[in-house]
Order: sequence, then structure tokens, then C-alpha cells
Amino acid sequence: MWGSFPTFFRSWGWRSRSRYDVSDSLEAIVQKALDSLGFELVELRRGGTKGRPVIDVRIDRLDRQHVTVGDCATASRAIEARLDDGDVIGAQYVLQVSSPGVERVLRHADDWRRFVGEKANIVSDEVGGRAEVQIVAVEGEPGAEVATVRMAKGEERRVALAGVREARLAFHWKR
Repeated sequence: MWGSFPTFFRSWGWRSRSRYDVSDSLEAIVQKALDSLGFELVELRRGGTKGRPVIDVRIDRLDRQHVTVGDCATASRAIEARLDDGDVIGAQYVLQVSSPGVERVLRHADDWRRFVGEKANIVSDEVGGRAEVQIVAVEGEPGAEVATVRMAKGEERRVALAGVREARLAFHWKR
């Protein structure tokens, strides 16, 4: 690996994990390393080149405290040790570990429940494509959860989470 300190980055743009080449074995390695430390894998992306892949990892703490630089360094070392033991991505890679940030991705129903009352940018046919909404409630059985969201003009809609192609918390600078 290239150094002992994690690399941090700021913005991921509007892309879902499914658009990136992340193998199940890579995700399993990262997940196992984070589970042993009490961190949640929020987002995992693979970019860069074939000869020098860039692995971007976003983590959160299971105790819901803020992610610190020390947390990122600890997670980075644990992931790096597991990656170096296997042959999933090769010897020359760049590992970047950071917090999920203010525009964190919403991947699971539990994420949606955690952020009820917050605004999110979502992409779904049920809201006419891309829209900023406020999360009002989440209900339903596992795998069939439905979120009630409030649109910008105040009307509420029910959105099946399975039909949401992208979702991130929305962030607005206060003036």
C-alpha cells in the first residue's frame, strides 16, 4: 500500500453504488474488516485504472457518534491488512476512507428511518424522476418498505424504496 495514512475526499456526486465495478468479494472483505471494528459500510466504490484501482470507502459508526480522523485511520489500516492478504484487487491500489458526509447515501430502509424529518435528493419514477423531498415516514415489511415523502409544494407521496434508483441526504448552506 502507498503510505500509512488514509486519504480523504469531499464529494461523490450523484451516483449510486451499482454503477461501479465493486465485486462481491471486495465488498465482503471491506465489510468484514469494518464489522470487527464497530463501523458500518455506507458506500463502496471502485475507480481508477485496472493497474492502479482506487477503492473509496465511506463509513459510519454503529454507535451513531461522529466519525473521526482516527476512526478513518483505524478502518483504513484494517481494510488494508485484509486487502494485502488477498488477491482481489492486486498489489498497487489506493484506499480512501472517509465519513459519509452531509450528503450521505441512503441505501437501506434503516437509513431512511434514521433520517425521518430530513430532506433527501432521490431519483424515482414515483416522484417524476429526480426530486428533493422531505422524508415523512417509512413503513412496510422487509423488502417491501414504502416511504412517505413530502414534495417541494407540500403534497405527500408514497414511494416504494425498491423503486428508488438513487437517494442521498440533501444539504443546504445556511445563510
